[in-house]
Formats: sequence, C-alpha cells, structure tokens
Amino acid sequence: MRRRRRITGLLGAIALTAATLAAAGPAYAAGTPVADPPPAEFGTDWHDPLTAAPPVARPDTRSCRVTLAEARFRDFTPYRGDYTPPTACGTAGWATVVLRLDGKVKGRQYDRLGHLSLGGVEILRTSTPQPSPDGISWSVEKDVTRYRDTLAHPQPVEMLIGNVVDDTYTGVIDVKVTLTFYAADGRHPAPDTPDRVLPLTTPSVTTPRNTERLLAEVYATGSGGGCEEYWYMTTPDAAPYSCKAADGPYREVRVSVDGQLAGIAAPFPTVWTGGWSNPFLWYVTPGPRAFDVQPIRYDLTPYAALLNDGRPHRIEVSVAGVPTGASGWSTPTNLLLWQDEAREVVTGALTRYERSDPTGHSRWTPAAPGGQHRLDTDDGHRLTVAGHLNTSHGRVATTITRAVANTSAHRWTDGENQDALTATWSDEESVTHGPTTTRTARTYTVDGETTLGAGDRLRTVLSLGDRADSITRRGGRTVDSSRLDDRYTGDATYTANVPRDQRHAVATTSARYRLYGSAAPGGCYDRTVATAQGTLTVDRRHC
Repeated sequence: MRRRRRITGLLGAIALTAATLAAAGPAYAAGTPVADPPPAEFGTDWHDPLTAAPPVARPDTRSCRVTLAEARFRDFTPYRGDYTPPTACGTAGWATVVLRLDGKVKGRQYDRLGHLSLGGVEILRTSTPQPSPDGISWSVEKDVTRYRDTLAHPQPVEMLIGNVVDDTYTGVIDVKVTLTFYAADGRHPAPDTPDRVLPLTTPSVTTPRNTERLLAEVYATGSGGGCEEYWYMTTPDAAPYSCKAADGPYREVRVSVDGQLAGIAAPFPTVWTGGWSNPFLWYVTPGPRAFDVQPIRYDLTPYAALLNDGRPHRIEVSVAGVPTGASGWSTPTNLLLWQDEAREVVTGALTRYERSDPTGHSRWTPAAPGGQHRLDTDDGHRLTVAGHLNTSHGRVATTITRAVANTSAHRWTDGENQDALTATWSDEESVTHGPTTTRTARTYTVDGETTLGAGDRLRTVLSLGDRADSITRRGGRTVDSSRLDDRYTGDATYTANVPRDQRHAVATTSARYRLYGSAAPGGCYDRTVATAQGTLTVDRRHC
C-alpha cells in the first residue's frame, strides 16, 4: 500500500494533500522548439508523464498481440485472469516479447505501487504518477523475452495496483497491459533464454538436476509510506531524527543458499512520484526506475552442483540493516535456470568462498546551536564465490566477485525544516564463466535538500543518478560493452498548509538518458526532456 509518506520529519509537520495542480501544455516532438513560454505557475492540468528512456527495440518480423490484463483499480482487489500464448507467431521461438502498460487516471490520488505476475512469476513491478484534476495518461514498456518458459504455456494472471478511492482521493487507476510477440526468423533469431523460470514463493526449492546456469532476480523495493521508503535517510537511535534505524541508513539486499551468504547487492534508491515532500517534481518526469522497477540479478551458478542433488534447498532473500520488526521492503524473486539437455545430472563442486566482514559505520555529529546535525555513513562489503560443473561440453568454472559500498552525508536542523542528503552507492561485479568475463560497475547517486522557509514556502532541489558500465571479454578480446547514464534534476517550490488554489507552485525538471554500446539502438541513444510548471519545454535527441 502506498500510504501518505514522509521523506523527513519535515513532512510530519506538513500535511500534504495528494491533489494536484498544474499547467496545461502541448506536447512537442523531439527537436521542436517551444513557441510559447511556460505558465507562471502550475494550473489544473499538465503534460502527460514521460521518461527520456528509449523504447524497447523491435524486430521487423510478424507480430501478435495478446491482452494480458485490463482493470480499474480502486481498492486492494487484484485483477485475476487467464493467459493463453499466441500461435500465429511461433510456439515460444520468439525474437522479442514486449510488455506494454497503458494507464490513465484523473482527479486526486497518491502514487501507488503495482505488480504483475504470470504463473506466479513476477514480470513487472511499477508505480504510478500522480494525476491532474483533468486527467493524465502514461505508458510503460519492458522487454520480457527472458520469461519465454513462462510465456510459452497457459498461465493464471494476477495484477494489483493497491489504491484507495473515497470522497477525497478520487482517482481510479485504469490500466491495460498487452504482450506483443515478434516471430523469430533468419535475421532475428530467438535469443538464449532460461529453460526454466521458477518463482521463489517459499524458501524451499528443488531445482532440475541438470542445471548448468542459475540466476536469481529480486524485485527489491523499500516502500509503503513508512521510514523504509526513505531508508537512506534513517539515523541511529541516538540521533534526534524522525526516522530511526539502529545501524543507520546502510541497506544491502542478500541472497543465501542453505543459510550461507551467496549474493550481495546495493539496492537502488528509488524515489517515487510523491517523494521528497514535493510531488511537483515528478508530475511530468519521474525519477529513474520509478515506472519500471528493475530487478537485482545474482549469478548463483557456483551453487548449482549443490542444488543438483535432487533434494529441496533453502534459497532466501533478506535486506540487511532494516530495523527489527520494521515493514516496508518487498523482495519478490524469480530463479532463472539453464539446463544441460545432454545430461540427466550435472555434478560439480563449490571450490572457493571468501567473504569480508561488512565494514564501516555511521557517525552522528550533534548540531551546534542554530546549526545542523550531521550523520556520515561509510559502509561496504565484499563476496567471492567460485565453483565448477561437469557438463556435456566439458568442465566449466564460474567465479563471482561482488563488492558494494555506500558513503553518505545527511544534514538536518532541529525540527527538520532543513533536511539534506548527499549519497553515493557503488555495486561492482565480475562474473567469469568459462572463457568469458563480464565486469559491471554500477553507481547510484542522490544529492538533494528540502527547506521550509518564510511564509511556509517549501522548496526541494534534487538530483538523482543511475550509471552503469559493462564490458565483456573472451579470450582477452572485448566482445561486448555498454554504458548507461540516466540523470534527473529538479527544483520545485510551493506554499504548504494552504488550500490547493493558493499553493502557487513552480517547478523545473530535466532528465537525460544516455546509453552507448550494444544495448543502445544503433549503438548510441541520448535524449533530454525538460519541463517548467508542467509544460514540456525541451525534447531533444543527440544521437
């Protein structure tokens, strides 16, 4: 449930209604100059939400479309239906499968979290924008080809966007979800996808005995309107701040196999579309990943030999650093398995296990009179796991090394009328599988401040970053590489604690999404979108 949030204690003092103000503005094609200046402040309508991210690449082959779900969410009743795969575009040998969600909502409403599962396998986790009184429409696209095993068979469908509709919050969320299948051909062959996709509905799992590759994907989100939605700003108990965590703001998403730590990762600091006390920041351009929550992936192949014994084993996901008994984290998990068709049983061994102790700490510096409190955090963790498997194509060794770290400086005043955070998370991973090594360096950043000033004018200035560099080498030669740089900046101000028509809200935002290498259309994608008072002012492509 997406309840009323508070980014800081500042929100405890400010009663925000979810309703919306904004200004109407025309849509501009990429590269088209804006003829008219934006309005002086938000009105009652604004541009439909959009991101700068690229559309999913589609081959020019025969396609078939299936409606997966169509529902109007007004409470916490899930949509349930049945899925049947199409037959006119092949039987599971698809080049690409694209999921598309089209949504619309009007009136007053908070942002809400949603998920969609097929046969128990989560294939989409999303959130919604906050609507204008006149209504908005938006869409989300996702490549779901990797779920071929699930998509190839009839499955039950379940979707939920938990919502509350009453006399105050009037927005009914109307969505339609489709799958478009693109047939494979000689120019567009079917990609290598998992032979089995298993939802981790209980910790006890029995995998096929001929598994030769095993990945876990975890859709980890801290949400629900409580302090764990803003886990990166929690403080130790001794510090005078409204959101507490005994060990401070460090969080780590962990996977264990039979009680042994098998994978670590830094969670992405997602900001939903009402975040940081200021929904005006997000009316048109959401923060990175807000509409398409990307799963954290772990390569568990070194454990395949252990799991191939035909017995049930425990695979569990946890979030380190969460206070005991605290709610707010969701970690739905899928297991992706590749099988050796020429072997009934694939044997092997876990050959190396090295784990550092988590390092670092949070240090609180009390405020001088009239000054700011400060919490400095510096944490990290490292894990290396290796193993080999005796497959039908020889012995294959796999080594996984992952190192995560977080540094942050959180500053706030007594009463939290000023509240600021500067933080960086790094997640570096090296996967060697046979002769191939892939190294990925991920960096997430948050730099922002919320201030409640004279006349109850609340201002939020914020920048977010999502970056990743990946390179794959085989036999000493580079065979693939990519670079992602997704950045958002925003500055929004409004008058708090007054009726909606007296808020006089203004906001400027900019989002730039750059993608280079094999993952980008044509090897290069670079788009910038900018807004002012809800009007799209820039939509420019650079490649």
